[in-house]
Amino acid sequence: MTDLHLHPSLREPAQTSKAWPFEEARKLVKRYPDGKPGGEAVLFETGYGPSGLPHIGTFNEVLRTTMVRRAYEALTGGAPTRLVAFSDDMDGLRKVPDNVPNGDMLREYLGKPLTAIPDPFGKYESFAHHNNAMLREFLDRFGFEYEFVSSTEQYTAGAFDDALKNVLRHNQDILDIMLPTLRAERAATYSPILPVSPKSGIVLQVPVTVVDADKGLVSFEDEGETITHSVLGGGAKLQWKVDWAMRWVALGVDYEMYGKDLTDSGVQSGKIAKALGGRKPEGLIYEMFLDEKGEKISKSKGNGLSLEQWLDYGSEESLAFFAYREPKAAKQLHIGVIPKAIDEYLQMRGSYPGQEPDKRLGNPVHHVHVARGEDVPAAELPVTFGLLLNLVAVMGADASKEQIWRYLGRYVEGADAATWPELDRLIDNAMAYNRDYVAPSLNRRKPAGGEEAALKELDDKLAALPADASADDIQNIVYEIGKNEAYGFESLRDWFRALYETLLGSSAGPRMGSFIALFGIDNTRRLIAEALT
Repeated sequence: MTDLHLHPSLREPAQTSKAWPFEEARKLVKRYPDGKPGGEAVLFETGYGPSGLPHIGTFNEVLRTTMVRRAYEALTGGAPTRLVAFSDDMDGLRKVPDNVPNGDMLREYLGKPLTAIPDPFGKYESFAHHNNAMLREFLDRFGFEYEFVSSTEQYTAGAFDDALKNVLRHNQDILDIMLPTLRAERAATYSPILPVSPKSGIVLQVPVTVVDADKGLVSFEDEGETITHSVLGGGAKLQWKVDWAMRWVALGVDYEMYGKDLTDSGVQSGKIAKALGGRKPEGLIYEMFLDEKGEKISKSKGNGLSLEQWLDYGSEESLAFFAYREPKAAKQLHIGVIPKAIDEYLQMRGSYPGQEPDKRLGNPVHHVHVARGEDVPAAELPVTFGLLLNLVAVMGADASKEQIWRYLGRYVEGADAATWPELDRLIDNAMAYNRDYVAPSLNRRKPAGGEEAALKELDDKLAALPADASADDIQNIVYEIGKNEAYGFESLRDWFRALYETLLGSSAGPRMGSFIALFGIDNTRRLIAEALT
């Protein structure tokens, strides 16, 4: 792992940087001005509920937390830290997700711990193991440094036994915190403890009486019989707000961020942590990702992007770049945002080498690559993703990768995958995006009014140019035609829109000089001829 974030030139500007990871990290510096007692590592935690497939929101939390972790290390000159990715996989399955197979089979296991439910995909020992594996695979692929912790393993191994006894001792204190926040019907059956039925294996939500806190014994009604039961060694888990607070105290969590929808839960869990003798961690309350309809993304609905979908159409770095931006603002997350995220990432990366240290710390790409444990790449790509996407769209869905590289050879020196491996991966992304989203929506229209004469002049001017004319020379010609009042364009924007709609079949597009230089003058003239006929 590179120590880019610990470079001496960045230590001083880090102290005053307004980038949000540094603002968050300063909360921890204030919490521990002399470092954590005993030289212990500051502990960051992220939580995952594997009742549904992991989505980008899940990844986002680990990414952003890692960014704060690295910022804290930068501020302190490398103070020790740890990151725990905690999976609440002992939780009982409350409903069947919409986006998994074999839903009827899952319904038979409603109420049972997620690690006790067969994998509907038929790959792992349980549903939770499947979802945990998907999450870990992506976190590993991105290069995060983390410790994965399973709730089931912690409970069944007895790691939480002392904490559970502490909860039993403070059972009434917790009830005093929680009951006023609940509806009457919920309060009537609420208990901080959720015993696992020795008869059915279901995680029960029933009133519980503490029999002996020091021995971990409780009593409750199970299938019409009142039984005394040990909560230790996996015999029970906690209601999730209590569980959250218990983990903060038992593990010594210092920082955990969470979504705006959990604001009230964070307040209650903070009070419970105090009742248990601990302290609520520092943290950021972030806004939620929304789908293209403006609705909250849900694991069970499956209405958000999966990690795999983004990576079909964009790079890992572009995903991290998108997640970094404005964590306190709600953002729509759908297929359509990917091309813009890729090009904005590449643009900011291109600016990084020439920036002063304080500006570098405010550049999102610094945090993206520090989170991955690597330096910011120095290489700039010779074409934008938007330009590449338009090239692929015009060439058609049947174009091969080899044909695309041949076209790029007109514009890019040493145009091959060995010289430009990152561009080669983006070609794959562009081909997939065009195939699935662009090609089905393309619809070239006929030129109207002065557009026809303007296109004819563009054709004449292109015919007079050499085949290797520069993008700037071509762009100047495009500008001149658009400014000619004889064609009736109210603005250059109207002229560009006409070019996109008549030549490319879309309402938006690339810088035309760059596109024509890349696509070729003869090929562009063919597009104009097709539009005119």
